[in-house]
Amino acid sequence: MAKYLMIFFIAMLPIVELRGAIPYASIMDVEFLPALAVAVLGNMFPVPFILLLFKYMLKWFSNFPVIGPILTKVLARAEKKAESIGKYELLGVYIFVAIPLPGTGAWTGSLVANVLKLPVRKAMIAILLGVLTSGLIMSVLSYLLPDLFVALFM
Repeated sequence: MAKYLMIFFIAMLPIVELRGAIPYASIMDVEFLPALAVAVLGNMFPVPFILLLFKYMLKWFSNFPVIGPILTKVLARAEKKAESIGKYELLGVYIFVAIPLPGTGAWTGSLVANVLKLPVRKAMIAILLGVLTSGLIMSVLSYLLPDLFVALFM
């Protein structure tokens, strides 16, 4: 049970998300499907809060001297990414979240969807599909490639 909680919490972390949770699960010998399911749930957990509360949180936190400038930078970064994704909207958010690279994922995808003012339900679906795709990519990299490497070179 402790392994599953760690997978869930690692997947919730911004920046790390699935890119850290699934390799951790693989190293801890957690089976593929339960690891993927827990990681996806953990990664999706903060998304509705970000989509629904981000603009209120930004307004409230912008008054704090230390946090305000940091949030302003995060918003500027999300707006910059939103410019390149904007014309594709939902498809762009899906692709952005699906590619498991640093700076992409459910957290930033939620911020981009918020900046684009996408409907919450549609944004949730695009982000969920992106998280599932990213999870599958990371699962292949974490579960299959090491076994393939061992089979070919050992």
